[in-house]
Order: sequence, then structure tokens, then C-alpha cells
Amino acid sequence: MKIKVLKITVATCLSLLIFNCTKEKKQKEFTIAEYEAAAKHMDRSLYSLVYNQVSGGSFVGKNSVLYATTNKDGKRFVLVNTDSKTKEDAFDHKKLANLLSKEFDKEIKSDYLPIYGVSISNDSKTILFSANREQYSYNLDDNTISKTASKKNKAGRNEHVSPNGKLVAFIDNNNLWIRNLETNKKTQITFDGKEDYGYAINNAGWVKSDGAVLKWSPNSDKIATFQQDARDVGMMYLTSTNVGHPRLEAWKHPLPGDEKIFTIERVIIHLGKKPKTVRLKMDKDFQRGSTTDHIADWDNTLLDAQWNKEGTKFAFVSGSRDHKIAHLQIADANSGNVKSIHKEVVDTYYESGVNTENWKVLFDSNEFIWYSEKTNWGHIYLYDLATKKLKNQITTGNWLVKQVKNIDEENRQIYFSAGGKEEGNPYHNYFYKVNFDGTNLTNLTPSKGTHSVTFSEDYSILVDTYSTTTTPPVSVLRDGNGEKIMDLETADISELKANNWQKPIEFSVKARDKKTAIYGVLFLPSNYDENKKYPVLNYIYPGPQSGSVGNYGFRAVWSDFQAVAELGFAVVAVDAMGTPMRSKSFHDAYYGNMGDNGLPDNITAIKQLAQKYKGMDIDRVGIWGHSGGGFASTRAVFAYPEFYDVAVSGAGNHDNRNYEADWGEKWQGLLVEGNKKGTTNYDNQANQLIAKDLKGKLLITHGAMDNNVPPSNTMLVVEALIRANKDFDMILFPNKRHGYGDMTKYMTRKRWDYFVTHLLNAKPAKDFKLK
Repeated sequence: MKIKVLKITVATCLSLLIFNCTKEKKQKEFTIAEYEAAAKHMDRSLYSLVYNQVSGGSFVGKNSVLYATTNKDGKRFVLVNTDSKTKEDAFDHKKLANLLSKEFDKEIKSDYLPIYGVSISNDSKTILFSANREQYSYNLDDNTISKTASKKNKAGRNEHVSPNGKLVAFIDNNNLWIRNLETNKKTQITFDGKEDYGYAINNAGWVKSDGAVLKWSPNSDKIATFQQDARDVGMMYLTSTNVGHPRLEAWKHPLPGDEKIFTIERVIIHLGKKPKTVRLKMDKDFQRGSTTDHIADWDNTLLDAQWNKEGTKFAFVSGSRDHKIAHLQIADANSGNVKSIHKEVVDTYYESGVNTENWKVLFDSNEFIWYSEKTNWGHIYLYDLATKKLKNQITTGNWLVKQVKNIDEENRQIYFSAGGKEEGNPYHNYFYKVNFDGTNLTNLTPSKGTHSVTFSEDYSILVDTYSTTTTPPVSVLRDGNGEKIMDLETADISELKANNWQKPIEFSVKARDKKTAIYGVLFLPSNYDENKKYPVLNYIYPGPQSGSVGNYGFRAVWSDFQAVAELGFAVVAVDAMGTPMRSKSFHDAYYGNMGDNGLPDNITAIKQLAQKYKGMDIDRVGIWGHSGGGFASTRAVFAYPEFYDVAVSGAGNHDNRNYEADWGEKWQGLLVEGNKKGTTNYDNQANQLIAKDLKGKLLITHGAMDNNVPPSNTMLVVEALIRANKDFDMILFPNKRHGYGDMTKYMTRKRWDYFVTHLLNAKPAKDFKLK
């Protein structure tokens, strides 16, 4: 009996197994057509389907505005009369097209004039523009065009032009020189610069250029700059991939904990027949900025620096190595004597606003404006320059000033952008004005959304363009009190919608503390069915200097978020705690513990969204990011393997002891030894120390010539994974920098394939290539 029963049981099991196998679905294999359909959602040409936007807005005289706009019939240049509230073509487009056709000896269509940089003379009789790399003047009275004379000697890429437009400053062999643009005569103005101890050097380790970092005096007779001391600073090395001997790149690049980092010795150079260098009478400064981790703007202008209008006084802010001290000082340009004005000391790091410095010395009224987050919110304050005492707090409340745009000293008003004051999304950008004494705070851009503005020269009129993630841009003309004068353009996205454009879903959920509101965007497939299950993909950029979203204005294309969603995923991006543009405590959320990376907030956000969007499958979750996002996505599968199953990591700064000193020392603190031998306060952010905890799938990538985040960051993790006997995948892009350049599309396709394979259990489209 027992044998018979056993035979029946085995036979039954075999029958069930065969039956189940026949019922089992065949593994899905994506077609090239499906991948191409998804890729259409990241096609940059979709931007051209957003019609009736204002671009290139500029004021002409006191009562006119010039802008360009494109509709389905082509591009038009429009001139608005602010007094009569009328708008018309700025010129006869057909006449200009005919003139350009003769000039270029080919047909030019009036609805797509190939001109740019268009402006109008104040008397509205002449149109100035560029075309074919030449500058032209179009005389409206006699309907003629002519090339405008260009300067014989133009400023070079690494030359810094003086305010009067006659001189340029540049570096040659570690010394500073000037060149006369009219005569082309070159004059050396410093003489003791040498290797690793040169003048105006633009090297912050992770970012560097050959341009001279300086600040011209208003009357072009002096230059404020510094002599950078890089002697004994550690080196960074990269080697190329090629046949034969590799090319070595080597440069000074300090790391956290280094005894020697970049310092600067501030100088003021007086020009003239005998140039004279006045060295400021102060100790060396650390090379630190109040808004960034380097001290040069995009055009090599010295940051945290301000002259008085006579060029006799020079104000600047010095920062401590750990960014906890910001010190406003004023130097006498002739003697080099330096006077201490104001010093702010904070527990974590001082910042002077959002991506710009918001302090200013008002020499004429003997006052200064200072930015502080001492109330937990970023606000501006008015101080007496003579007594150094606070006169009054200018702005106040549970919101923050982002950027001071203009200080009207005559009318004692300040114009600035801010966030969080109005109801709704605190990341929406609004513009305001306020009196020096804090009275008459006025919202100049009251419509809901994120705003960008162009002010007239006297700030009495502004062009206001605003949008949200789901509503396209609207442009209006407003007066100096924010009252609408007239409508200009309302963007038309009907054709964009006809191309299957999908609205992102903007959301707000609670952070890890179950109290704080956090914001983000969700992307679902266009054929989303709540009864089906979609793995979740979490895009992450953890900051701390920016977030995953940040700008909640309208976009025709959100990277490849919608594209990858079309393959069958729900894509989530969150601005987690630890990112800027909120309160100081929000930004400080993981100060000293960069390994946090905002991941607890990303996880809780996804869980809350899944309660509303039932199709989100939080049993299958992937994460990806680049740079800080590569650091965070790798951390996710190491620290939270119970939630994250798959990660694709790009160019991560996996251990900030191997990244530029200023970055780590600002957000993590100065490197100190731990109580236990061999430990430091940086261990809680070092990915390689927990690589052994990997349980899911990891694709880790880096550019082999990355001069921003050196590839050693990734190799530390790779070594730890190998020693822990962990399986993982890796791509090292030969000769590529921090962005992967012409290999980026390959990387994007590999990321799609990786998630399709390991989260959808499907086969990627064979031989697909992103166009």
C-alpha cells in the first residue's frame, strides 16, 4: 500500500509540474520599437512643441519691451508699448528676410529668421543682431543692413575685461598681466609669482581653469586678487587610455584632513606706469566661499568681494576652513590695512543665500546688509557700519530669502527672490521688494508658481514668467508694485500633448519624522493600470547643495524619467531632508553623517505614495543617481537591502576622504580620529566599509578620467566588494570625465537594460541604440 501511494503521489506531482510549466508565461523580451517609443519621451525636440513662450525679453527705453516668441507659424520678434498696452511686430520680418537672402545668397524665410542677440536702439530706429557669426545693424528708416565694426583685438577666453572695456587681465607663467585692447600692448603687473605660488590661480581641486580670478575696481585702475599658496598641497593623478604611453594629468588637489590645503594671500594691484602690489595686512585666508566651495564665479570674477565706487575701499568675506565662521572685513586699497566689520559663527556651516552672496556694504549710507539663518530661516539684516550694531531685521518669518537681486540705496528698497512665504509648494520661486526698515513687503509676482523675471533698469516694470510642473509658462507685464499691466504670452502645449506628453504627478508626503512635509514628482506609464504591478525606480540626488528636483517649474522633458516609466516602472524623485531651500534645520538634517543621503525620506515617501497609487510595487525597488546620486544609490543597496533591490551608480563620491577637501569639510566636518583606533568621524559615510552588506544587484560606473570625482572613489568600493566575495557589475568609461560625454547614451541604455533585467525579469531590446 505504501509503495502504491508513493507512485500516485509522484505521478500527481509530475502532472502538476508539467501543467504549471505550460501555464507559465514566456519571459517578455522588449522590442526595439518599444524602447524607441519610450525614448520619444526624452527627445529634446519636444521643447519646440511648447509654443507662445517669451524668450530674450529686454527693455527698450522707458516704455518698450522686446521679446521673441515662436508659434506654429514660426518665430516672431514682438515690441510692446507699456504705456498704450499694445504689442506689434518689432520690425517687418519679410523685409529683413529679403535683405538677409541677398546678404547670404540663399533664401531666408521670414518666419524663421536666423538671427540672435537681437536688441533695439532707444530711439527704436535700429535693430542690432547677430547672424552667421557676424554682427549686423538694420536701419528701419531706409531698410538697409550693414555689418557693425568689431574690435580688432577681442578678449580671449581666459582674459578678464575691465569695466571700461579697454583692458584685459590674464595669467602668464604664474604672474598677472594686462593687455590693452586698443594697442594690444601687454604689461606684466606682478613679478614674484612662481609654480604653486601664483597669482589669481583658479584651482579648487575639483574645478579649475586657466582664467584669472579677480575683481576690477569700478574705474579700472586697480585689481583685487590673491596669491594662491599650493606649496606642499597633495596631488591628484589621472592616466589616459590609449595605445602607447598614457598621458598623465597631475594637479594640486587637497583632501579632507590634509595638513596643508589651499590658502590665499589677498592683494590689491595698482595699475599705471609702475604697477604696485599692496598686500593686505592680515593672515592668509583659507580658500573658502560663503556660497560655494570655490571663490570664482562662472566668468572668473572673485566672489565675496566688493569695491566702493571710488575704488579706495575693498570689502570681502573670509571663511574658516570648516565654513563655521564668516568674517566681513574692509581693506584700505592704498595702505593694505584691514578692519574687521562683522563675524558670524555657526554650529554647522554658514551660507550667504541660495547660490549667490546676499551681503553688501553700503558705503554711502555707512551701513551693510548681512544674510543669516540664525532664526532657522534665511533672512537679511541691516547693520550700522560705524558701530557694527544691528539696526533692524529686514525680512522675517518661516520662509527664506534666496537671492538679493537689487539694492536701491536711494529709495532704500531691496528686491529679492524667496521661497516658502506663499501657500503651496515652498520650492516655488517668488520675487518681492521691501523697505530697508522691513516695512511694505510686497509680492511682485503673486500668481501661483515658480517665477523668473526681467526688470527694467529702474525696476519700475518687470516681465514675469511663471509656471508649475503641470501648467505651462505664462508671461505678463507688471508694474513696480506687482500689479498686472497686460498679458504677453500664454504657452500652448496642445501639440506637446498630442505627442503623448504625460504630466508629472507632484506630491507632498511626510518625512521620516512623520511631521515635516517633503516634496517630489512621480512618473507613471502612460498606460498605467492600477490593477497591474509596476516596480519602483527612485532617482536620487541627495545634495547637500541641491536636491533631486529643486525646480518645480514646467518642463517638456524631465530627463528620462517618463521614458523609463514607459517601459513599465513608477519613477519617483524626492527632495529629502538635508537639501537646501527650506529651513536651516531641514538643510542640516544629516550634517556630519553624509552617509544618510536622505535615503530614509526617500523610502518613507515611496511607501506613502504606494498607499495611494496601488500599482506601485514596493517589493521591487531600484534606485539610480550620478555623482552624489551615485554615492547615495550605492549606499541604498548596502544600508537598506530590505527595501532596495537594484542600484545603478554613476561617478559616486563614495568616500569623501577621497574627494575635494572643501566639500567634505563643509558637510561632514573636519576629519578627526575616533575613540577606537583606526576610526574617524568619516566612517559613517564611507561606502566601502559596508560593501559587505550588498544583497541585491549593483551596476557601478565611473569615468576613468573623472577630474571632478576621482575614480579612486569607486575603486575603493570595488575592492571591498571583491574582498567580500560579492557579485556586482561594473563599467569603467575610458578617457571620460565626470559626465560620460559621447558615451552617455550607452550608459542610459545600460541602465534601462539593468532595471528591465533585474526588476521586470524581462529581456532588454536587442541591439537598441539611443539616438
